[in-house]
Amino acid sequence: MQAKQSSTDKPDLFTPITIGKLELSNRIIMAPLTRNRAGEGNVPQAMNVTYYQQRASAGLIITEATQVSPQGVGYPATPGIHSQEQIDGWKNVTKAVHEQGGHIFLQLWYVGRISHPSLLPEGQTPVSASAIKPEGEAITYTGMQPYVVPRALNLEEMPGLVDQYRQAASNAKAAGFDGIEVHAANGYLIDQFLRDGTNQRDDEYGGSLENRVRLLQDIIAAVTEVWEPGQVGVRISPENGFNDIRDSQPQATFNYVAKTLSGKGLAYLHVVEGDMMTGERGIDYRQIRDHFDGPYMANCGYTQDKAQASLAQSNADMVAFGSLYIANPDLVKRFKADAELNTPDQTTFYGGDEHGYTDYPSL
Repeated sequence: MQAKQSSTDKPDLFTPITIGKLELSNRIIMAPLTRNRAGEGNVPQAMNVTYYQQRASAGLIITEATQVSPQGVGYPATPGIHSQEQIDGWKNVTKAVHEQGGHIFLQLWYVGRISHPSLLPEGQTPVSASAIKPEGEAITYTGMQPYVVPRALNLEEMPGLVDQYRQAASNAKAAGFDGIEVHAANGYLIDQFLRDGTNQRDDEYGGSLENRVRLLQDIIAAVTEVWEPGQVGVRISPENGFNDIRDSQPQATFNYVAKTLSGKGLAYLHVVEGDMMTGERGIDYRQIRDHFDGPYMANCGYTQDKAQASLAQSNADMVAFGSLYIANPDLVKRFKADAELNTPDQTTFYGGDEHGYTDYPSL
């Protein structure tokens, strides 16, 4: 449930909000941001601790996407939550954030077809809803490699896949997180099941909307055995074409997704509004908000002014910021002071060392 307000109150970015059992001090959310700086074994390392600690004044930090299993990997130097070493690495992150008074959720990730055999155990073929090869190239340790035709998951494999999420949720709890976010966006595995451009199955996980949303529903059921529903968020991206993904009826598909996620008491629905590559928007996101009965988190190119307007119009309850958080560890303070913002250096977004990662200046 979201924080109670009188009918005359108009929340702004600095108004506290309650999600589940957490009282967030503001509605400025740090979006999940892949930075490709995990250490050997996909383990969070010292500079990752510093990076998240610097940004602990966010109402909530959502971590970079984190693999639920070795089979879920899709990029070099991205963290996991499937080994004891990874759990221990994340413990250092959560401890540092909590010492600063912050809150942090772990984003659970399974890449699916947007991977490459060289990144997977024993050179396995990436999996997906259907055997449809994406356009483009995978980022590997030896450079760019053409995507391969993925293997469609068998019906018998689905319970095991769901179990990987259940175990990852348990590992996240052991690592000291405040909750988890299920990554069902941006063309990765769950999204590959949700959208008809990548899901051409004819079993109980394909065809109808009810069937295409089944994997997401199974995963939510599994992780809410581990966490209270109010500590579980979900991220979707109805129009984002990233990773060569599409849907013929995104409004209907994601209205339905939002509706099926209602009634569960989830922490929030996190929505990438539009295409994050082009900024284009063709559907009515207010409909998606109205189909979901919990807090709605908006994301995709928001500025402070756009975010304040969205909250004032009740189009969102919280707003997640991405590149602004890369460059401004003290984004909350800068917004409050109406101070100048640092400019993100896109050449240092992915991979590398502390430069462009932990060395952006605070006020």
